[in-house]
Amino acid sequence: MRIISGEYGGRRLKAVPGQNTRPTTDKVKESLFHMIGPYFDGGRALDLYAGSGALGIEAVSRGINKAYLVDHNHQAIKTINENIAVTKEPDKFIIWKKKDTQALESLRQLDVTFDLVLLDPPYGSQELEQIVKKLVDYQLLNDQAIIVCETDKDVSLTIDDPSLSFIKDKTYGTTRLSLYEKVTNA
Repeated sequence: MRIISGEYGGRRLKAVPGQNTRPTTDKVKESLFHMIGPYFDGGRALDLYAGSGALGIEAVSRGINKAYLVDHNHQAIKTINENIAVTKEPDKFIIWKKKDTQALESLRQLDVTFDLVLLDPPYGSQELEQIVKKLVDYQLLNDQAIIVCETDKDVSLTIDDPSLSFIKDKTYGTTRLSLYEKVTNA
């Protein structure tokens, strides 16, 4: 596993040991960033089920100013810290050991908003519709923010919110990427 492109391109990343996380393959990661960017002019990213932190680190490598990397697994947090060390810019990352809903509540209290949200939960425990609803209800999305939902290929999301516009979805092997955008002034 590696950082595909940008400032940290080519640097190797560690995967979380064990079978509890499923890292996004380099092929899917590269395709994802080509669909949403591929580069950014600043902004903030939230990687809510960060695992190894690879998606959030990739976003910063490609121009995001700051990424919040959230996971509730102790081993994932350890791996995220090791992977951030590879960037030599730890100040660009905020790491939280919290569950998804706890993190969203904390972010709401901090009045933080995001330009990019990466949602890649364990395939067996997906409640992405509720998480996306909280992102909208808690006003955590900037206008034109992109939400990326990574799911099993057989999962069909039903996100019906007038403030979000479906962009597209694409399947890669067993993985489906579904993209949404926050509508301006909605």
